Amino acid sequence: MRPLIPFDTDPILTGPHLHVRPIRPDEFEALYAVASDPLMWKQHPAKNRSERAVFEAWFRSALSQHALVVEERASGRVIGSSRYYHWDAASREVSIGYTFIARDHWGGTTNAELKQLMLAHAFKWASIVWFHVDPGNMRSQKALRKIGATLSHTAPIVINGEAPKEYVFFRIDAAPAGS
Repeated sequence: MRPLIPFDTDPILTGPHLHVRPIRPDEFEALYAVASDPLMWKQHPAKNRSERAVFEAWFRSALSQHALVVEERASGRVIGSSRYYHWDAASREVSIGYTFIARDHWGGTTNAELKQLMLAHAFKWASIVWFHVDPGNMRSQKALRKIGATLSHTAPIVINGEAPKEYVFFRIDAAPAGS
């Protein structure tokens, strides 16, 4: 049975290679060191997020919206961020997104480990986890398919108070009880 407590958006999650924890106000420079890579945002709707002023706005919203920092366990190096958003207690659905990971971790196991940690935590409350992806972001769509997400539909959605934008929706459902 799922707990009847609010969804914990500020978990501390530890895997074999990653440590995921709530963002701190003093971590701008560490995160910007990762985010300042223009290639990171090439397929993202915020293509200019590598610019310092644009990333500063992202960082302010990240602090207020319970973003998580992703660290390498072995080195303690900050290598990215992700977060939970759009928790709907009535339908037991939550979204995971705003994820970015340092380029030296692309194509390996980092994204899968991060998402597995976040999914295991989410499924303590949620039955469905959603991922919203820009239609042109083929890298993220491929990464989601690799972790078992299925394409559901496309629809306009408001994220972070911005104007509605068309996104591709992927989903992962909780395993049936007892499996």
